[in-house]
Amino acid sequence: MSADRLTLPPVRLHSEAELARDALSAPLMARAAKLARWAERGVPVGVGGQILEEPLAAATAHLGLTGDEDGPAYTAEAWQLAVDTGLVEIAETEESEDGADLPDDAAAGIATPGEELGLLTSGSPQDILDIWLGGMETVLADAAAPDLADLADQLTEGGELDLDALDWNPEEEAELLDGILGNLYLLTALNERPDQEVPLPALAASMIVPDDMDEPTDDVLEEVSEAMMRLDDQFRVLEPIGLVAYQPVDEALIEELDEDGETVLQGPGGTPAAEPLTDEDVSRYGLVRLTPLGVYAVRARMLDAGVHAPAVGDLTAKGADVLLDALPDYPEALAQAESELWLAARTPLDAARDLLTAARGDDERAPRRRLAAQQTLSLVSPDAEAALREVLDDRQLGGLARVWLAERALPGIPEPSQEMIFWLTVDTIAAQLDSADEDATTELRDLVQGLTDQHGGFFDTAWRVDHPATADVLEAMGRLHPDKKAAKEARKAAFKARSRQSG
Repeated sequence: MSADRLTLPPVRLHSEAELARDALSAPLMARAAKLARWAERGVPVGVGGQILEEPLAAATAHLGLTGDEDGPAYTAEAWQLAVDTGLVEIAETEESEDGADLPDDAAAGIATPGEELGLLTSGSPQDILDIWLGGMETVLADAAAPDLADLADQLTEGGELDLDALDWNPEEEAELLDGILGNLYLLTALNERPDQEVPLPALAASMIVPDDMDEPTDDVLEEVSEAMMRLDDQFRVLEPIGLVAYQPVDEALIEELDEDGETVLQGPGGTPAAEPLTDEDVSRYGLVRLTPLGVYAVRARMLDAGVHAPAVGDLTAKGADVLLDALPDYPEALAQAESELWLAARTPLDAARDLLTAARGDDERAPRRRLAAQQTLSLVSPDAEAALREVLDDRQLGGLARVWLAERALPGIPEPSQEMIFWLTVDTIAAQLDSADEDATTELRDLVQGLTDQHGGFFDTAWRVDHPATADVLEAMGRLHPDKKAAKEARKAAFKARSRQSG
């Protein structure tokens, strides 16, 4: 993965204990562990640890896969995972140590349970996850590998291995798969339903179709179709390790169209699969989502690559200043979840005092911090009352303190001065101006109109407000206000405020 300086939305992670249970129950991991225990008496293996034909049959029977056409392949795959993760360890035979050439069916070593196997039952959840992550990396490499059938055809024909002829670039393939997993991760983080499945055409198009292309060309649609088929193969490989939940492409939709053997996915009536699909058809084109274990794994890889990929709960032990700096960039539901965890680690009074202290400031992000503080304080019990009363006379905090006390119908709340009301208004609008969300812009437009409707001389007073963002707020009000006359008054007030600040 690229180590770009990138910040992603936070994700909710399951507990390590839950994730470890998921790892152990992933079909491929469960089979690998079962084979590792089965190897207690020693299993003869070939060079590289591959299981030989005779023990492969016994191993397939041990897994209960004898009647399955793909049983031996599933068994060999699970055995290789056991080798790669250290669930089995291999001692070379004397013949192998001597460097002698061995027949294909001769044992180059004996496999027995490895030290890692014991960690699956006696180790910590993190021990289990570390083993699983190692196996997941092996499976990812397999998923990015070229089609084995194409390789076999080249070798059978007696030719040399030609990667160019396979149209396969290992770096590009790994980068594409990383990008796909990254897109799935982002969609999971932004989705209110983390279990929402993503249609395969949309996922493939997200990597192929340029952002500025309104109508994909036929060549781009064909490229998307080919990417879908490659992804279909890859997700089939990744699902058994527990990284994704995948509903494969309906085989009936796959047609062989040309003599070169290229597989192009067709939609209903022969339309390209990358075109818009109806809800009725969409599931037939493949549906995929990251599992909770997959979210954990992709995040771990991103962290290793230097990407900032936060998780809910990361800020629990941090100071209020770190919390308030981060929360404005969190989706609403996750911001509340993060705040609740942070508050749960502190007494209401201490939490409120820390939040109020961190909310002060005249820097550019200060209004956003104060809005985040106000939202977090809304979750605090009335036990924090004393902290809010301590700042009633504070120019920056007195307004939000009065709001907090009033929301709880607490007595003895002093009337705010007009100066404090206008300062709080400017501060609140300044905090919301950074949002590019369309709904937030609509709410802000309604707020602006409501303010001017309630206060006939709003702009005559607002330009005098001693706030660093006064001019910017008034300019924004001029852009947002639907009434042309009021918008003109806002722009004039902004000019006065800027002249006052520069003077």
